[in-house]
Amino acid sequence: MRGNVGAMVWGTVLMGLYQAGETAFPIALGLIVEHTMRDRSLGALGLSVLALAVIITTVSLSWRFGMRVLQKANTTEAHRWRVRVAACGLQPVARDVGLKSGEVLTIATEDADQTADIIEVVPLLISSLVAVVVAAVALGLADIRLGLLVIVGTVAILSILAVLSKRIGASTREQQARVARAGAKVADLINGLRPLHGFGGNHAAFGSYREVSTDAKRQAITVAGVNGTYAGTALALNAVLAAAVSLTAGWLAFDGRITIGELVMAVGLAQFIIEPLKMFSEMPKYVMMARASAERMALVLSAPPVTTPGQRRPAPGGGLEVDCVRYGSLRKLKFEVGAGEFVAITAYQPRAAADLASVLAVNVAPDAYEGVVRVGGQAIADLSIESVREHMLVNPYDGEIFAGTLRTNIDPSGTSEMIPEAVEASMLTDVVALHREGLDYAVRDRGANLSGGQRQRLSLARALAADTDVLVLHDPTTAVDAVTEQLIARNVAKLRHGRTTVVITSSPALLDAADRVLVLDDGVVTAEDTHRNLLAGDADYCRAVAR
Repeated sequence: MRGNVGAMVWGTVLMGLYQAGETAFPIALGLIVEHTMRDRSLGALGLSVLALAVIITTVSLSWRFGMRVLQKANTTEAHRWRVRVAACGLQPVARDVGLKSGEVLTIATEDADQTADIIEVVPLLISSLVAVVVAAVALGLADIRLGLLVIVGTVAILSILAVLSKRIGASTREQQARVARAGAKVADLINGLRPLHGFGGNHAAFGSYREVSTDAKRQAITVAGVNGTYAGTALALNAVLAAAVSLTAGWLAFDGRITIGELVMAVGLAQFIIEPLKMFSEMPKYVMMARASAERMALVLSAPPVTTPGQRRPAPGGGLEVDCVRYGSLRKLKFEVGAGEFVAITAYQPRAAADLASVLAVNVAPDAYEGVVRVGGQAIADLSIESVREHMLVNPYDGEIFAGTLRTNIDPSGTSEMIPEAVEASMLTDVVALHREGLDYAVRDRGANLSGGQRQRLSLARALAADTDVLVLHDPTTAVDAVTEQLIARNVAKLRHGRTTVVITSSPALLDAADRVLVLDDGVVTAEDTHRNLLAGDADYCRAVAR
């Protein structure tokens, strides 16, 4: 609200003018009836028609421009909050929010929109109050009892509805939480759809989602019931107040205490006042909904980061050092990769490989494990996450493929000068040549129109095109055939010559292309040599990597 004071003030003025004009219409009709019956002149009639035209024009223009101002501010503010929440969810350093990505997505969309609605709600609330006050004053001038009836009735209606609006706020918060959980479940299922189909677990997964979705449905029905009760109660109370004003005015006119013109005005205002009273009585509900959404956004925006990154930058062209790291299945892991060296790491336990990749990718906060990881001679804990990302790229074995083209997947930023070399080194050339559009061939979300090997090579091409000082590849060739794997190994070694490269793999081709191989067993390095020397002298290594 503080960021949109100007728009809200202008919106309140224009919408207040609209409501005042709407209220003036029955008042003007009453005055027209009064004067026409008394004067019976064409001049008075013409003046009355002109007055009505001015009122109608004012109502039309004030509504149009008032809503334009408010909706523009609402839409703009919702966009800002969507971007802020999304930025928090996408920050390199995760925030300790206890929410899944699907829940953050719901907060960044639906909750951001509902929170921004407050920009429209407050001006409409004030403008509705203006209409009620003008109606009460006009009726009070005719007879004080009519004015007091409107004021007392409005206070009574709002008091009753305030109790119901609190119930709506609590129910809405719970509904939003359950819908977000259902969204998170969908995101998880989509991410694991292929392996689920592979081992026949899709039916069980669907049943799990059905349970979460049914829970959200029940809560949505509860909220709808509360909303229906609220709306029905508001409408009934407003109708009772309008009827009371009409009947009281009729009794006063019959008793001769108000004129026929004042009776027409009172009956017109009683019918008109239902609309602003309805809007006025609904606003607390929207305030509670906006507040519930704002509280959910605050969970993300105010959550502390999992770790506080440093501000230093690594020295360019440096190496990589893992010094006594203990995390997960890693046990005091220690090794060093010199600048410009090509080192392969083969882990006998896949879990150890995954834990190492997570630590190097800074998916694990530095204070969440023992030991130190140094990049370019600097501890990761002392570096900014942005500088780590610029200096070292860790490409996971399951790298995401995005909807777009081959080119935008290889070079998302549009700044790489190594796209041809990366395509050739990753053996993606056949995919490019297969389609008439070449690198502009359209790729569906998650690479749905590509095979597993094509997706893996596309991910590898993206990693190579980034051309970072330190490149870590995790199982980059598990989905390609042996011949292609051999060619990729040679190409990567050639393209990355003089640049620090680490490949976590069990591929004989990549192990053979490396300058040296580190054997990781039970969380520590147990052997170190060239691939061929290890094949010749280490039976365990031979059994682990021979195909």
